[in-house]
Amino acid sequence: MSGGEVTMRVITYAEAIREAMSQEMRRDEKVFLMGEDIGVYGGAFGVSQGMVREFGSARVRETPISETAFVGAAVGAAVIGMRPIAELMFSDFMSVCWDQIMNQAAKAHFMHGGAVQVPMVIRAASGGGTGAAAEHSQSLENLFCHIPGLKVVIPSTPFDAKGLLVSAIRDNNPVIFLEQKKLYKTTGIVPEKEYVIPLGMADVKRDGKDVSLITYGRMVQMCAEAADKLDAEGISCEIVDLRTLAPLDIGTILSSVKKTRRCVVVQEAPLFSGFGAEIAAQIADSEAFFYLDAPIKRVGGSDSPVPFSAPLEQAAFPTPARIEAQIRATL
Repeated sequence: MSGGEVTMRVITYAEAIREAMSQEMRRDEKVFLMGEDIGVYGGAFGVSQGMVREFGSARVRETPISETAFVGAAVGAAVIGMRPIAELMFSDFMSVCWDQIMNQAAKAHFMHGGAVQVPMVIRAASGGGTGAAAEHSQSLENLFCHIPGLKVVIPSTPFDAKGLLVSAIRDNNPVIFLEQKKLYKTTGIVPEKEYVIPLGMADVKRDGKDVSLITYGRMVQMCAEAADKLDAEGISCEIVDLRTLAPLDIGTILSSVKKTRRCVVVQEAPLFSGFGAEIAAQIADSEAFFYLDAPIKRVGGSDSPVPFSAPLEQAAFPTPARIEAQIRATL
């Protein structure tokens, strides 16, 4: 953090993201925001409220309802030296501009022999729990992690959201910045001054000795609820918040597993072929495997489209009770 007095406030996850963008736009005139309804309306989830009044419509740029067009424009702007932040209302809509992300943004630096950089951020609301149904509730982070050239970030707290977004905006590579919708109204202590959290560094949100819970996004809170309950019984859970999925902080994961000798991996996305399988494979293919006293367990969403019905939607995602059950199984 910068020197001098640091003002600490409690603000929301959405406010922390807005503050990161505003601070970076004041610091660097090359940074601008583009997307649907981000100006006067303030964004689908209110993240950009008030920004157009400060920065004007040239830097808080309303776009047509065409993710293909404006994400492609962001790639072009980044290649010529700007630092665009493209907001997609829902991460599901990345399927519309998948070619721009996968074949253009991710590959331009490599295919041009390093002659160009692509310093752009794609922000998108991700995940379920809000009754937005099957086409607006998916967790697609594993798709982006599979594409070399993309960095993938999923912050779980307001503090992390601000620091990680500043790092993402300053990065010279394309960054997919996923904001899980259920987190927008959550609150936390965030310094008013500028600070950065480096990409690729996990955070141990809770120290423990009996089992490692490896997770990210809103599942961090779910794991904390399960850990609180088990703590009363003398079961100590360590919670590792990945924060950045690509690049992945393997070292912190393995250190935690070697310490506790048990591991439960938790993701909101469907369990089958999800990012948690990669974590389990990384552990199994390392020296940490020989420290394990029990098989690695995984908790994830159901292998189905996300239902609109509130009870069915709740049943489709991990809960503290399901996480607790897998912790008990591994113990």
